[in-house]
Amino acid sequence: MEQEMQEVLKKAEVLIEALPYIQKFNQKIIVVKYGGSAMSNEDLQRNVIKDVTLLKLVGFKPIIVHGGGKEISRWVEKTGKEASFVNGLRVTDEETMEIAEMVLGRVNKRLVSMVEELGVKAVGLSGKDGKLLEVEKKYSKGQDIGYVGNVTKVNPEILFDLLEKGYLPIISPIGLGEEFATYNINADDAACAVAKAVGAHKLVFLTDIEGLYRDITDKDSFISKITRKEAEDLIEKGMIGGGMLPKLSNCTSAVAGGVDRVHILDGRIPHCLLLEIFTNEGIGTVFVEEEEE
Repeated sequence: MEQEMQEVLKKAEVLIEALPYIQKFNQKIIVVKYGGSAMSNEDLQRNVIKDVTLLKLVGFKPIIVHGGGKEISRWVEKTGKEASFVNGLRVTDEETMEIAEMVLGRVNKRLVSMVEELGVKAVGLSGKDGKLLEVEKKYSKGQDIGYVGNVTKVNPEILFDLLEKGYLPIISPIGLGEEFATYNINADDAACAVAKAVGAHKLVFLTDIEGLYRDITDKDSFISKITRKEAEDLIEKGMIGGGMLPKLSNCTSAVAGGVDRVHILDGRIPHCLLLEIFTNEGIGTVFVEEEEE
């Protein structure tokens, strides 16, 4: 009996610890970029969707921007094509673009269904809907990589309308370019652009690593909080490389663009979103404009 009471008290303590965060972020917009290994199986997907749904139910206004690169590669292979990359960016010809749009649309509606199952109203959007994401053609160090776009403009009115009416928007990173051609967009770039356009309080990247390290080979060099200036210094000194560099650039760009806090979390950890937002310690790396008291 005493052990059961202790377990109940622990649950109460967790709720009490979460209370000030729930009060602080009530009615605040949070953009969650969801992709990578966090999407690799249904259990992980459901954990993330449960977290985002809970945020919605306790007063947040969440928006999900999802990827689907691994799924796209799988379907490209099924058609007999080989995925081609230039400087780490997928070369997207017309046929690959058709496959990408189909796959991302399928992923989008699966996420919508998961949210709806939990009793929250969700609307799936492509960046083409309402010209939500307008793009220009992207080049990789001067090389043509096909139908890949850089976001030039976000039209957030449709998102504000959906949030106001109690819906959870789920965005597929497809945009419209010149002459209304369809372009694939890097999901991190899309999430960053959306967060800045809607004036999000938080932008969260669910990734395949725990967060930011000064030295990736040294686990003791983990950075739990960093200012934009400090992050820019790390980039300038060449201390960050590989796949983290564009993600770090998006983090600093979002903070510079008015997003209050940007988080990098390991999306493979169950309920990482709740642990980061509702506990005093947190588990990932948070980017801020200036060091707080």
